[in-house]
Amino acid sequence: MAAENETHISEFLLLGFSKDAKLQPLIYVMFLTMYLTTVLGNLLIILATSSDPHLHTPMYFFLANLSFVDICFVSTTIPKMLQNIRTQRKGISYEGCFTQLFFFLLFIGLDDFLLTVMAYDRFVAICHPLHYTVIMNPRLCGLLLLGCWGLSVFYSTFEILGALRLSFCTKVEIPHFFCELNQVLNLACSDIFLNTVFTYCISVALAGGPLLGIIYSYSKIASSICGISSAQGKYKAFSTCASHLSVVSLFYFTSMGVYLSSGASEQSSASTISSVLYTVVTPMLNPFIYSLRNKDIKRALNALFVQGMTERSILLR
Repeated sequence: MAAENETHISEFLLLGFSKDAKLQPLIYVMFLTMYLTTVLGNLLIILATSSDPHLHTPMYFFLANLSFVDICFVSTTIPKMLQNIRTQRKGISYEGCFTQLFFFLLFIGLDDFLLTVMAYDRFVAICHPLHYTVIMNPRLCGLLLLGCWGLSVFYSTFEILGALRLSFCTKVEIPHFFCELNQVLNLACSDIFLNTVFTYCISVALAGGPLLGIIYSYSKIASSICGISSAQGKYKAFSTCASHLSVVSLFYFTSMGVYLSSGASEQSSASTISSVLYTVVTPMLNPFIYSLRNKDIKRALNALFVQGMTERSILLR
């Protein structure tokens, strides 16, 4: 038994999506395109909200931070996968795997908490419009953002500290394109009972708590909208939170669907492919949802492009 175990290994192997060498160029191009689209789309949201004074509000402050987190989120996993495909290697160092896992948990936690804070912002804006500027003051917005970072760092740090105490078997193949927590734990030769219990408990608390907060906020929002007499007023109130509600639905349905299906199925390849939905597709679609359904973002992006074209023409002259 001792020959089969190793207290410290040098690297893990990321098996990715397919062993077929002919599919690797297609996978590379597809993920490179999605990665660049995600980075560019979210970067445009950040530039639009920072350049337009009309968008210097709590709602767009949190939206810009969500876009920044989404850029960091995809940058945690995709570049390493693209590098492995390009170099035809599957290895990731022990330190690199746990570093990737730490930042992955950090940014997915931030996504969850920021969406909850944004739901609270919409709740205050619609249910308490006369006190909105007083309640959602810059100090509170800063504290809410700091709280999101603090809870996410706490979550990812404790998960990593629990995983670092484990010893791993000599077979360290991860059937995924990044170091996913459950896959890493399954490779351990030591007892993972405490890790499993802690992971499930904290996942339920950190996922269920914010979800309940979002549901509560939107139940109050729906009640307030129903109390508005004019149809135009109802539409205007609903339109202010339609984009956020779409992003929340996309985030929770994809992530919950992946973990429920992976728990019910032993096909790791299917779980790997489905995990692309919340790790890559969701951050990529967020900027499109907010820009297509938000007139303020459209106006800011148009102004940004017009300003860029004007400056370019002046330089050319």
